[in-house]
Amino acid sequence: MLLMAEGLKRSKWARPVDPTSRKAGSSRLAVLGAVVLLAGVISGTPINVVEQAQAASPYSKGEMVAFVIHKKPRAVADVKFVDETETQRTLKDWKGRVVLVNLWATWCAPCKKEMPSLNTLQQELGGEDFEVVAISVDRKGLKASSAFLKETGADALALYNDKSARASIDLKAFGLPATILIGRKGQELGRLVGPAEWASEDAKALIQAAIDGKISSQKGS
Repeated sequence: MLLMAEGLKRSKWARPVDPTSRKAGSSRLAVLGAVVLLAGVISGTPINVVEQAQAASPYSKGEMVAFVIHKKPRAVADVKFVDETETQRTLKDWKGRVVLVNLWATWCAPCKKEMPSLNTLQQELGGEDFEVVAISVDRKGLKASSAFLKETGADALALYNDKSARASIDLKAFGLPATILIGRKGQELGRLVGPAEWASEDAKALIQAAIDGKISSQKGS
């Protein structure tokens, strides 16, 4: 899996897209579609990410057009990771809150580009009802992951690391970055594979809808 992600990183598909470019929207969809379709081939279940995401309107649109909302909430593996004090944590620790789990690594260029927007999202919406839980699956561990967050200015995000990278496998996240939206009951509401503008109004509307309990009633994958 990590080899696949490394390969994507080096290919044109993993190159960051300039959001000011006239072709940014179509390029971003091409990148995300390629990553997700490749994941579908590996898992044996081809996925048409664009059609599924558009069917999940009104929240899968604009910057969130590639975000796939499930028809019904799905069970989530209770992955294990550590915080900055090396205390073991699991996703059950956040039950009762809406969580945006983001899987990333220090070598992932698209991860580096989207981290500031995740930080902004946490600053604006983070609190008792919601948190961005950005989990590094970098084998270099906490020290390298901490340096990465400082380098990207992500001072609002807590430090979490899964040195084994098992979280990516258990959450069926084929490629980085991968972002999974989990509802208050600890179930997966939807996901997006690839980078996104998480500080956008579209992203904030999606998260607010999840906080308000509106996501589970939407049509999707």
